[in-house]
Amino acid sequence: MNIKQKLLRLLHPQGKHVFVHSLKAQARVLDVGCGNNSPFFVKTLRPDIYYVGLDIGVYNQRDDYDAFADEVIIASAAHFSQKIAERPGEFDAVISAHNLEHCDDYQEVTRAMIAAMKKGGRIYISFPCEESAGFPSRENCLNFYDDSSHKNLIDYASYLSFLREHGLQLLMVTKRYRPYIPLVIGLLFEPYGRLANRQAPLGGTWALFGFETIIVALKI
Repeated sequence: MNIKQKLLRLLHPQGKHVFVHSLKAQARVLDVGCGNNSPFFVKTLRPDIYYVGLDIGVYNQRDDYDAFADEVIIASAAHFSQKIAERPGEFDAVISAHNLEHCDDYQEVTRAMIAAMKKGGRIYISFPCEESAGFPSRENCLNFYDDSSHKNLIDYASYLSFLREHGLQLLMVTKRYRPYIPLVIGLLFEPYGRLANRQAPLGGTWALFGFETIIVALKI
């Protein structure tokens, strides 16, 4: 583990970085909603992984992003869950980071993701917490409705029940993820951020408010 990876683990001990790092060697990974340079992020961290990225378009990617992914699948919103369902029992891990809130039918997408996992596979899911509907507005989204592409304000308790009903064992659940170091950064930055409509660096504002729900689960 290099210095950058150790820093990420220290800053976000329950984040996507830690999940990816923990996967077994040569794991097959499906990244559902793979924007924001996720192919580069995952393959740089774990070049041994076979990485399949799925999205409705090319969003916030490096020009050479497809050189990092082993496969990239572009699907329309109407066929999104269908594309996942075409890969049953194929993946050791699934990542869905800030994807479900954008889906036409997030429950159908979740069912397809579970079906795409091997028995014993793990899934990482993150989305805005339901309380974010009452957060103040901020650049780059703090209130759920700051992002006009958000469609689903997911009910935490109902969604956990849904996951259990569909064969998942919950390994780690954080309703409002508030890692300590980013939280302190967010607290110190907040007076300026509120005035300038800016977010603190290193995820500080999200940590201060507890913007993210994070779930890690196992297919049993």
